[in-house]
Amino acid sequence: MARVSTDALPEPTTESTRRVREALGAAGFTADGLLDLLGAPAYAALARGETVPALRATRDGGPLATLTRLFLLQQAVPYRSARAVLPVDALLADRWLERVPGPAEGAEESVSATVDVRPYSGPEGQDWWVVSDSGCAVGGAGGAGGAGGLRVSGDSRDPGDARESGEPGGQGGSGAGRPGADVVLGVGGASTTLAGIMVPTPVDRALDLGAGSGIQALHADRFATHVTATDLNPRALRFTRLTLALSGAAEPELREGSLFEPVADAEPYDLIVSNPPFVISPGARLTYRDGGMAGDDMCRHLVEQAARHLAPGGYCQLLANWEHQEGADWRDRVRSWVPPGCDAWIVQREVQDVTQYAELWLRDAGDHRDGAAAYAARYDAWLDEFAARGTKAVGFGWVTLRRTDAESPSVRAEEWPHPVEQPLGEVIRTHFERQDFLRRTSDAALLEYRFLLADEVVQEQVGAPGAEDPEYVVLRQNRGMRRATTVDTVGAGFAGVCDGTLTAGRILDAIGQLLGEDPAELRARTPESIRLLVEQGFLAPVQD
Repeated sequence: MARVSTDALPEPTTESTRRVREALGAAGFTADGLLDLLGAPAYAALARGETVPALRATRDGGPLATLTRLFLLQQAVPYRSARAVLPVDALLADRWLERVPGPAEGAEESVSATVDVRPYSGPEGQDWWVVSDSGCAVGGAGGAGGAGGLRVSGDSRDPGDARESGEPGGQGGSGAGRPGADVVLGVGGASTTLAGIMVPTPVDRALDLGAGSGIQALHADRFATHVTATDLNPRALRFTRLTLALSGAAEPELREGSLFEPVADAEPYDLIVSNPPFVISPGARLTYRDGGMAGDDMCRHLVEQAARHLAPGGYCQLLANWEHQEGADWRDRVRSWVPPGCDAWIVQREVQDVTQYAELWLRDAGDHRDGAAAYAARYDAWLDEFAARGTKAVGFGWVTLRRTDAESPSVRAEEWPHPVEQPLGEVIRTHFERQDFLRRTSDAALLEYRFLLADEVVQEQVGAPGAEDPEYVVLRQNRGMRRATTVDTVGAGFAGVCDGTLTAGRILDAIGQLLGEDPAELRARTPESIRLLVEQGFLAPVQD
């Protein structure tokens, strides 16, 4: 895996960065431009870590092909070809590029990129570029050699299809070498998952904890007045600065250090996001993935400490791994991390048994290339560690905290491996708003509210063919979390009438008359069902 030293990283001036950004845009070096150039098969192959189709598609030259070979495929290109599309001398001076002598005396000189520059499509169609170590833009099963981050944000693809369980720095089949301890990865499935769940609320102060190549800071810059980015790895902070500068974002405040230490003296934040080094391993070897704490203590520490750094009403959102231990429910373990005064929504998206988990991350580190004996010894060490801790599996998911200072916080932990519709940031924001509503609203007051059925909810009736009545009725969401819930006849009828016109009580009175049931009894027993439909997002209260 190619990598330049910290001193050799680009040090662009404002003017040269502006010229590079303009050149990339003018040549169509964007997510959409690449799809047009390469075609769907070659484009998809890049996400699998396969570069041959893209190399074939770019061999005839042209500005976009030159940039694709130079920054995406990490190929040397003739100096004259690069000069036709880029301010080459400025980029050589600022260390974006380096000279490559010709194979023979008098042969044409070439240039190569010192970093990976990858087009990235923002959620509102922005053309951004993410800068990382050469060959480290995470992609699919191909790991570091892949094309992660080409076109991933702002679409509705299920992030589970993009390996949410982590971002292997990826030796798995890419042909890259072993990653350095301080390697900085580009965009992968976990990165885009976190960006997709980020609550898109205008805030004053945002914190990207463990910024890496800066993708979360870039997303937060859309709606935060001030963005702070931290990382234990000083090279990562340099890459964050490069990514935001090249993408035209405001320069963030950069702080070096571990976890919350760099911001211990800072004012509270309205938004904290983190894709931390959550891998549970028997030894911290790689800065980008191993936090250096036992088991899932890294993620536990982040959740437990978040509240003291959050402003009232502020959100903390992070990806995490957690252990499934013998004799314990993972939900109880992770719920116990949530600090007082915070509502929480914990979603487990994937579970791997300890053998699958160990194999994934051993391949990530390139240990399978060190010979059978060395690989077996390291594999055995991972299993020894898990056995000693009573760990039978590892879960991956999202944790969102909201500081409410409520006496009775809402802490929900659930398993949801099913497809969802990204982005989910607005869905997450309204989830917490609904918890506020339910907490402050009594059953009696609930019946005085009017409700709206969420968009694209459909009803399914299940029963034997020809039966007069269904055995049960299912309400199913086609947006957001895409939940499904079983309701009875009253619940189905109630939801179907919720158009914001009548109060819940009046609807129940009408249903009681229609079904010949006592309206008072319906009013007494139905609030619990209404609360469930509101909590799961099927119904939204109309706020006058």
